Amino acid sequence: MSTIQQTNWNEYADKALRGERLTHEEALSVLQADDGELLAILQAAYKVRKHYYGIKVKLNLIMNAKSGLCPEDCGYCSQSIVSSAPIEKYSLLDKDTLVDGARKAMELKAGTYCIVASGRGPSHREVDQVVAAVQEIKATMPMKICACLGILNEEQAKRLKEAGVDRYNHNLNTSSSHFGSITTTHTYDDRVHTVEQAQMAGMSPCSGCIIGMGETDEDIIDIAWSLRELGADSIPINFLHPIDGTPLAGRNDLNPRRCLKVLALFRLICPTKEIRVSGGRELQLRSLQPLSLYAANSVFVGDYLTTEGQQSLDDHRMIEDLGFEIERCALG
Repeated sequence: MSTIQQTNWNEYADKALRGERLTHEEALSVLQADDGELLAILQAAYKVRKHYYGIKVKLNLIMNAKSGLCPEDCGYCSQSIVSSAPIEKYSLLDKDTLVDGARKAMELKAGTYCIVASGRGPSHREVDQVVAAVQEIKATMPMKICACLGILNEEQAKRLKEAGVDRYNHNLNTSSSHFGSITTTHTYDDRVHTVEQAQMAGMSPCSGCIIGMGETDEDIIDIAWSLRELGADSIPINFLHPIDGTPLAGRNDLNPRRCLKVLALFRLICPTKEIRVSGGRELQLRSLQPLSLYAANSVFVGDYLTTEGQQSLDDHRMIEDLGFEIERCALG
């Protein structure tokens, strides 16, 4: 009688805890596992997550500081030049509005406030506005600041760091081989360079991906390894929200089990890093959202850039129901 060899997912967790890389075949086995293996895979991911982060959950809040008006052609984005989505369009918000956003983040128990602006990169005037807001926030609130303003030059990165920006986000989004089918107005290397520029300036590098844009399993493994090698301290995992009016409208490649396997894989490949379940979680994870926090240790609360998130009270309740704790305004 033949027997089916079962994967020992716990061995994957032990490898991650020893700092050893999963083989390509092991990484592939996570993504291609039968759905009946899902809870065992999540248990392995949770073993690693608990070792490094215990039961703490970091909350982040996004301020859409500048909306639309973007010359880039990113196929997933409602703010891009190729999008016809009916969104709000406005220039960079003034200092007082940005500071008020940080107060809202505090009220919602978020420890990190993310100032996000559309566009290829910031003008000097826009950097001035962000710097002024960050300086006031840092002087009045125990708040970690993440900026996401597009492609930076060395001088801009230095100014943001000096103002008190703790972290800079610039997502790689997908693998280098798949990148050209999503965006053509800038390159994968442009994004890598910006993350490196922020890191050299002394800001913590934040970079992640969007899952569900037609990428293969190989692409997912490649982007996970790339983010590990880049040294991203925080890795937001977004799941495509296919917005009407964008080139990727109508895509439906995901289901909740697939999303959970992706999160588990990133935890096993990047064991010590902040893994954040991000945009699209409400749409793609649906009723399985709570299970995401057995792999991820961070989540966005409130709304995203041009799409709504679930109520923050529901997020707080979800975390409490899991027996987890919100990490409050932790700096460093």
